[in-house]
Amino acid sequence: MAKEGAVSIGEAAALYGLAPSTVRWWERQGVLNQPAREGGKRRYGDTDLRRIGLAYLCCVVGRMPLDQAAVVTSGKATRGAWQGAIEAQLVEVERQITELEAARRYLRHALSCTDDDIAGDCPVLDAELATHTPRGRVLAPDLVTAARTGEPPCDESTAAHPSRDEIPCPGCGSPVPRSPRGRPRTYCSRACRQRAYRARHRG
Repeated sequence: MAKEGAVSIGEAAALYGLAPSTVRWWERQGVLNQPAREGGKRRYGDTDLRRIGLAYLCCVVGRMPLDQAAVVTSGKATRGAWQGAIEAQLVEVERQITELEAARRYLRHALSCTDDDIAGDCPVLDAELATHTPRGRVLAPDLVTAARTGEPPCDESTAAHPSRDEIPCPGCGSPVPRSPRGRPRTYCSRACRQRAYRARHRG
């Protein structure tokens, strides 16, 4: 006989629009505690359903990595620990928002081009490539020469993008190391990003 006030995994998952396999995966990863079983089948009570809902908020709405979500949802961490996990994800979300806003600004800028073939006709494309792509690290007059050059010499990479090597970390003042690819980093470490976030939101 099924336990009163408990539901199956299918019913529990459907409550939040999830597949039962997702609930099982979250359990294996420690995001959810193992529920009680009857006849070998999982049974979910009110607290279990609340915990699945919290996992949904962290993993789906808050986009937290599973290991960080587990700190919040398991009920085994201290208040300071789960708040720290949430703060760390807030810092990451803010970083992603900054990157997306930069992407939006650039795409809107790109829309202003009046040429039919941007690659073939745009007179400012070479300057855009030098400014916004790793091509700018190679001091060469044209793209073919730049491509033949390969990896830029270390002393020339600084001249091409001096701010990438010289910008100080807003958190501690140390130089921010230049990433070999992708967008320049703002902080020297994740810890500094988190401290900066806390400082901005203190009080």
